[in-house]
Amino acid sequence: MRLLHTADWHVGRTIRGRSRADEHAAVLGELVEIAERESVDAVLVCGDQFDTSAPTAESERLVYRTLLELSAGGRRPVFVLSGNHDDPRRLDAVGPLLAAGDIDAVAFVAPADRGGVIERRIGGETLRLALLPWLSQRHVIKADELMGERADQHGQRYADRVRRIVGHLGEGFGGDAVNVVAGHATVVGGTLGGGEREVHTVFDYAVPATAFPPTAQYVALGHLHRTQRIDAPAPVWYSGSPLQLDFGEVANEPAALVVEIHPGTPAEVTPVPFRAGRRLRTVRAALADLDTLAAEDPSLTEDHLRIVVLEAGRAGLADDVRERFPNAVEVRVEAPETDERPRPSEPRLGRSPTELFAEYLTDRDVDDERLVELFAELVDTELDAAGIGGAGESADVS
Repeated sequence: MRLLHTADWHVGRTIRGRSRADEHAAVLGELVEIAERESVDAVLVCGDQFDTSAPTAESERLVYRTLLELSAGGRRPVFVLSGNHDDPRRLDAVGPLLAAGDIDAVAFVAPADRGGVIERRIGGETLRLALLPWLSQRHVIKADELMGERADQHGQRYADRVRRIVGHLGEGFGGDAVNVVAGHATVVGGTLGGGEREVHTVFDYAVPATAFPPTAQYVALGHLHRTQRIDAPAPVWYSGSPLQLDFGEVANEPAALVVEIHPGTPAEVTPVPFRAGRRLRTVRAALADLDTLAAEDPSLTEDHLRIVVLEAGRAGLADDVRERFPNAVEVRVEAPETDERPRPSEPRLGRSPTELFAEYLTDRDVDDERLVELFAELVDTELDAAGIGGAGESADVS
């Protein structure tokens, strides 16, 4: 049996306000191609299909179309879970429609005999799949316990509850079937991708890797955005996100996982890299060196860039950078380090507003005489209107 494991699509995510809809469409189209090329028998989509619990119609259209394409007209079963970014009620509502395309949508944690475990005959073998959608802490810990216990006690109670749930779901695992757990959770020892929702990755939501039964031949997880294996009694894998979602994820190599697995044998996992989607990169250089870098590396005109300009700030500097690199989604100015000691502050009393403003700019490594001149004009205008001497004159501004 060959399974395709994917998660954390985050359709609808933007990058500094810029849409990535075209990238998501391209990378999810590539995911469908991988399913066909690798001749997988079933697909596991482990949560966070959407970036928000209230997705746009465009995002919903793309996600549901992709699920239907992955099912290949009902020839290939697809199992999809809700994640912490998804609205489980919305997924549950469209469940009957998705079922018509052989797509099982599991929005809530359920007992084994009521949808928590699915058994399907696939390719001559039985798949026994235990399902663990995102479990919010507020569904595990009562209000009075939240008020009366320490934070570490909340985290332990949450982990214990998840362990018990997984244990119950895995009670039927045996050598007669392919035994798989699919879930959306934070596992202790996992490496954050960089763009996750921090409040849902801290210790309050962490589950030990030993929570998964050793009888599971494969544990397919979503939630952490980096493709990785977790050391555990069972093979625990995160597929990661198919796109680098934030600049904290520049080290991620987006991939889908193809899993070859048969009853009684260990799973063989092969990451399949995504080629679609634009990379996120941080470039640090002086303005004069940026053009040279672009000539040496044409991909700089294609990637999403965060550019750190290493020179003193001035008005219009960020605009100059964006004119050269329209794909720069963030521009920062960072003055070069020097060995100069900070100048002692001069007394303010008896100095003009323009002098003080010039000192303020110097202290912040901004070197632009035009700003000083413009400031002086503004101050002169205001002082003239008030019948007071100009900004260039010494004045007691204390």
